[in-house]
Amino acid sequence: MKTIIENSFKELIKKGIPSELPTSKDYPKGGNPAPKRKDILSPEEKKLAIKNALRYFPKSWHLELAKEFAKELKTYGRIYMHRFKPDYQMFARPIHEYPAKSQQAAGIMLMIQNNLDPAVAQHPEELITYGGNGAVFQNWAQYLLTMQYLSEMTEEQTLHIYSGHPMGLFPSSKEAPRVVVTNGMMIPNYSKPDDWEKFNALGVTQYGQMTAGSYMYIGPQGIVHGTTITVMNAFRKVLQKEETPAGKIFLTAGLGGMSGAQPKAGNIAKCITICAEINPVAAKKRHEQGWVDELIDQIDILVKRTKEAIANKEVVSIAFIGNVVEIWEQFNKNQIFIHLGSDQTSLHNPWAGGYYPVGLSFEEANKLMVIAPDTFKAKVQESLRRQINAINKHTARGTYFFDYGNAFLLEASRAGASVMAENNIDFKYPSYVQDILGPMCFDYGFGPFRWVCTSGKPEDLSISDKIAAKVLKEIKQNSPEEIQQQMQDNITWIEEAEDNKLVVGSQARILYADAEGRMKIAEAFNKAIQSREISAPIVLGRDHHDVSGTDSPYRETSNIYDGSKFTADMAIHNVIGDSFRGATWVSIHNGGGVGWGEVINGGFGLLLDGSDEANKRLRNMLFYDVNNGIARRSWARNEEAIFAIEREMERSPGLKITIPNLVNEDILNNLI
Repeated sequence: MKTIIENSFKELIKKGIPSELPTSKDYPKGGNPAPKRKDILSPEEKKLAIKNALRYFPKSWHLELAKEFAKELKTYGRIYMHRFKPDYQMFARPIHEYPAKSQQAAGIMLMIQNNLDPAVAQHPEELITYGGNGAVFQNWAQYLLTMQYLSEMTEEQTLHIYSGHPMGLFPSSKEAPRVVVTNGMMIPNYSKPDDWEKFNALGVTQYGQMTAGSYMYIGPQGIVHGTTITVMNAFRKVLQKEETPAGKIFLTAGLGGMSGAQPKAGNIAKCITICAEINPVAAKKRHEQGWVDELIDQIDILVKRTKEAIANKEVVSIAFIGNVVEIWEQFNKNQIFIHLGSDQTSLHNPWAGGYYPVGLSFEEANKLMVIAPDTFKAKVQESLRRQINAINKHTARGTYFFDYGNAFLLEASRAGASVMAENNIDFKYPSYVQDILGPMCFDYGFGPFRWVCTSGKPEDLSISDKIAAKVLKEIKQNSPEEIQQQMQDNITWIEEAEDNKLVVGSQARILYADAEGRMKIAEAFNKAIQSREISAPIVLGRDHHDVSGTDSPYRETSNIYDGSKFTADMAIHNVIGDSFRGATWVSIHNGGGVGWGEVINGGFGLLLDGSDEANKRLRNMLFYDVNNGIARRSWARNEEAIFAIEREMERSPGLKITIPNLVNEDILNNLI
């Protein structure tokens, strides 16, 4: 029976778009539909959207599908082609179960299916992985065609994907990437939020978020580590040396695809985490997965439970099913001290489900954003002003509040909230990258390295954890004092990773490491694959939220102060540079965690198969992927990055980087 099912799956993949028109499908009961998108197209543009969708299918189907697609466009604001969603289960199968001529292509197929696994994806029916709009594809026809192309691909072809659309297979070479992905790469003057709504509805672009449209999402674990490091170091900033985070509060919001990592990270950091989530389905999903300990839906019960947790110095995570504004206000009224505060709602997408205003239920808000978008926008902005007003009262008492790079302060400022510093240029609260991850991690080259064991076997992941821990311990012995804390934090993380039950979907792991760590860990993996200690290839990647991958002035590059944080050269160079240094696939996106038009971010995937060629690729590519960003950060005069790149030049003779000459401020003070 298993062989029959496997063969059926393989044949369906190879078939692509079916030869016979499938029957229409009802939306699954108990699903988690994406918010309805704005009705932004004119009647003529709606015809164009349907015409664009129909080009995937034979003319004999057009009459029936045209009516169906028109209905989808009216109901959802997008054409998802639900009829064409395959009937087989969506999850990351072991790599050998994919029909492929190229093992690299099979690895990409595995990663695509992992992104769409209902256990991983936020809105799987709409092919959205996280963030409310972070899409792998625009529609199911694109998925079917892409998987078919990957099944046919040889080692001398490259598949080019335009915002979810597989443009086709082109002749290339074994050294070239197997797939090149772009998402949302608009002409700059057409890169506003409403432009995204319009052109996505037309079916010509999509919002790939960061790792959704790059096939490199590994569930909320992908952000757990960065959040853990952030929370740990934030507590280090505010606590005395003898104090611990136990019984102290980290208050935040969001339990979606990325923000769902927060309570798990808080537990690892050993504090009280209180995380508000307006969507009961999302909150219950995280509770069922073991990522949050308790669910509470009444504010008075939350206040009582929080006081109890403080008194008992507990380590616990609590999801409040409701609006975070209520918590900020009620905790102030009840004199509950908050040590750390942040917010991880999807404010890159504030008018279409990324942020829910206080005073409305989840259902009421979803209706209002469609039938009265201007009223909904006004309520969102009023809610942001209320939230900031409450936060300001807490920070006046000593709360450390930081922006989590989700455009929270940016949208609050646009709403007229009191978030500006005295110079009326900067925000009064720092980005977590400015205060923590930038100077402590990115400038030294530490960022979210990740891998996926394509066998699907937990025992392979366990072996990889042990290999990574051994490598890091060896490196730490000769590491300079400046990075000893980073090394130890990551050794602790990887040694505890299995016990912390971080896996959702594929057998994947994340670990902050610098170029030396990434290369040595990857080499050790490749050797273990070659010797069959690890039973199947490993896919390497990283979050775009990294040293070099992303140009984002309010997040990844917020600690760049030479004026270049609004440029995107680094991300573009990273993707181009990775592509000819050995990446299996590369991606470049407009948009990400802080919004369409606000960021350019790029990523890669690299398959390790135990070969000498894979070893050569990993050394060449991983070295550049990290050091490109350190070089840019050092040119911005970041002291930690200057230290890191000068150290790297001493041990890498082929590296020669332009170092800035620092200017005495006294020379400048009286010039202008």
